[in-house]
Amino acid sequence: MKDNHFNQESIFRFHTLIIALIATLPVLAGPPFLTDDPEPVDYRHGEVYCASQLSEANGDLSGTAPQFEVNYGLLPEVQVHAIVRLTVNSAIDPSPAYGPGDIELGVKYRLIKESASMPQAGIFPLVELPVGDSSRGLGDGALQLFLPLWLQKSFGPWTTYGGGGYQVIVGTPSENFWWFGWEGQRDLSTILTLGSELFGVTNQPGMRGTEVGFNAGAIINLSANHHILASAGRDIAGLNKFTSYIAYQLTVGPGDKK
Repeated sequence: MKDNHFNQESIFRFHTLIIALIATLPVLAGPPFLTDDPEPVDYRHGEVYCASQLSEANGDLSGTAPQFEVNYGLLPEVQVHAIVRLTVNSAIDPSPAYGPGDIELGVKYRLIKESASMPQAGIFPLVELPVGDSSRGLGDGALQLFLPLWLQKSFGPWTTYGGGGYQVIVGTPSENFWWFGWEGQRDLSTILTLGSELFGVTNQPGMRGTEVGFNAGAIINLSANHHILASAGRDIAGLNKFTSYIAYQLTVGPGDKK
């Protein structure tokens, strides 16, 4: 159907333009990066993202346009997490397919708080529910679990975090793989932070194989509650020639001014 087709070149050019405009603009842990951190959202606080994440490999475009992410501090040191997506993929259909993608759910739990001599540590298990149409490239077609351990340490205006975990493809254990990443960032002001990450993936299913890549990113704090996040990068070894992430983030919690 015509309504299910996306203009691949327009989406890619839009992402490239936005990245070019704000690539010199604060970076929160997690989005806009692939590498995550052990720090949960504060108790009874929440954050909502409206985002788009796209990659281009061998002339084919895939990603989300848009995706909605919600994180909430359900208990002290415990955050619940969900992502729902509309997904675009041009690798299978003659024209890009567009529709609902897989749903991600998770719980982040901080095991150790940071001290002067110790980094903080936490776990963030995730489950991917295969609700997207895998025949059109809109989902992976299998239940997946990601079981990571994350570490983080701050030194004045500098923060660094990272770790990794094991990705389980339920029903096809031969396709399971490891994912690792590490990020560093610096607060330039209360408004601006810049950061970059290096990540690697082993033995991905299909033709993707081993992947090593990087991203550079930024967030601008429009106010205490409103933020813009962006990152861009590519694979050093792998298929992705360009990747990008763009998001608006709203943060809320008790005591926030109306």
